[in-house]
Amino acid sequence: MKNRLIQGDLVLWGILSLLAIFSFFPVFSASSNLSYVVGNGTPWQHLFKHMFILVMGFVIMIGIHRIPFQYFKGISILLLPVVVVLLIYTVSQGNTIGGANASRWIRIPFVGIGFQTSTLASLVLMMYVAHYLDKIKAVSLRFSESLLPLWTPVGLVLALILPANLSTAVIVFSMVLLLCFLGGYPFKYLMIILGMAFGAFLMFLLVAKAFPEAMPNRIDTWMSRIENFRSPEEGSSGNYQVERAKIAIATGGLTGLGVGKSVMKNFLPQSSSDFIYAIIVEEFGSAGGVVIILLYLIILFRIMVIAHKTKSFYGKLLVMGVGLPVIVQAFINMGVALNVFPVTGQTLPMISSGGTAAWMTCIAFGVILSISVAQTDEGKTEEKDINEENPLAVLSETI
Repeated sequence: MKNRLIQGDLVLWGILSLLAIFSFFPVFSASSNLSYVVGNGTPWQHLFKHMFILVMGFVIMIGIHRIPFQYFKGISILLLPVVVVLLIYTVSQGNTIGGANASRWIRIPFVGIGFQTSTLASLVLMMYVAHYLDKIKAVSLRFSESLLPLWTPVGLVLALILPANLSTAVIVFSMVLLLCFLGGYPFKYLMIILGMAFGAFLMFLLVAKAFPEAMPNRIDTWMSRIENFRSPEEGSSGNYQVERAKIAIATGGLTGLGVGKSVMKNFLPQSSSDFIYAIIVEEFGSAGGVVIILLYLIILFRIMVIAHKTKSFYGKLLVMGVGLPVIVQAFINMGVALNVFPVTGQTLPMISSGGTAAWMTCIAFGVILSISVAQTDEGKTEEKDINEENPLAVLSETI
């Protein structure tokens, strides 16, 4: 077992591999929009870049899943100040670089790949919260005692993510609250935190409105997306994308137009990332779209199975903390294409093209698989102990 390249939950490995391989088709098809409409490279260049990112992601996943999961306690403590510095650096770049929103990204030198620091920050934060909840599980806690070690880093990270990426900040905060609830953190304290967060957000909106030059267009963008979702207006950019996505989904029918035959990919600005699910349904039909949903549900089921089987309280929290946000992100992405949620900018994990978001997803699943490896080792140790204590067990296996 120790000499095998991949260990742990083989079903999870299989589904992740299947999603990654499948992603080559819609990414190659949808990238023609970037190539022929925008004039940015060729579809083959986008495909090879996507393949490189996923191959490197699986290499990272293989490396991560060989690390004993208890080590992630110390790793999260060490990385937390690093991600805070990265977030500060990202925000300090300004609002645009080359016409694009630069307050979310930094560029990795010599590689030419954009790195969204909020994805790493959210992953490290969930690992840290799981570690803190494990540490206080047997302690009678007062609210004031958790303010500095728990809510100060949570608040700092969210405050740095919020101005440029509201949807990510909301998802991370929701997942932190859920993890705290699952980890036994007092519910009445969670209600206090929720009230404090609501007050802080209102204060942020007032300050942003009072000093619009500090964050030009961000508040207006959030409000317009919500308004477009509630009362669609013809001609607005958010509504334009949603309407084209709905046309793509309706055109796909049951079996789809066929691989590479999407029409709406030429009219959707984010056809290879934010709205790739609409392209999948257009080319593979509603049947293909349902299969994608089922695959994510199976991943969720495997996450729950791994969390249930592990004996470590920290392991349970860690699996839920790094796994659930990926599934939530996937269903938000698909919900936006189906006009269930307002436009958020969340990509479809393991399928959408882009930068290092796929690497963060692979790290998250590497952590989950590390815990499943530990379960296998625990099972073998218990079996060995039983056999040593009961020689008849060995004899019965031999017979």
